Order: sequence, then C-alpha cells, then structure tokens
Amino acid sequence: MIRTEGVADVTEETFEREVLGSALPVLVQFTADWCGPCRQLAPVLGEIARQEAGRIRVVQLDVDRNPGVTVRFGVMATSTLMVFRAGEPVKSMVGARPKRKLLQELEDVLAAA
Repeated sequence: MIRTEGVADVTEETFEREVLGSALPVLVQFTADWCGPCRQLAPVLGEIARQEAGRIRVVQLDVDRNPGVTVRFGVMATSTLMVFRAGEPVKSMVGARPKRKLLQELEDVLAAA
C-alpha cells in the first residue's frame, strides 16, 4: 500500500469505526499498489490531511485487500475519492488532481465541518 504521512489505512474490519463512525467528515481514497494516479495523489492527500486536520480525516483503503467495502460503495475505478459524513457517502470523485482543485471540490464539506 502507498504510505503517506498523515493518511491512515483502513480495512474492512476498521471501516465502520474509522469512517462511518467518525465525528469529522472522512475523505477515503480507494487505492491500489499498482495505481499510477493513486501514487500521484498521495502527496496531495498528505498535505490536505495536515492542513485540514481539524475539519476532515483522510484515509486510504486498498481495493485489492478490501473488496467488500469497494463493492459496497460501487467503486469501479482507482483512484476514487469518496467523502463520508455522518456515516453516509456525500461526494465522489475519480482520478488524480492538484491540491488546489481538490480543495475547491471539498469546499462545501470543509465549510460544514
């Protein structure tokens, strides 16, 4: 799994507690070791995790090792980014993007936090 400082790993066993049960909104990156765009996005997610630590959690889930969660939320491509708030998915984006663009896409989520 791609390791990024500030971005926690979640699994099928911890997803309920770490993502669905979180008091903060959670940005989940559905990732895989072989995913090029996931590698591009890793430093961006690390920066956002540090910069927005009080407003959003950033985690990653390996799609190959955790197919149940991947199927449950209809993830068909990596890198899918999905935001969960109060246990529900509220936003979904696919593909790598620069930090500025991702922060713009997350404005509504961050404003509510």
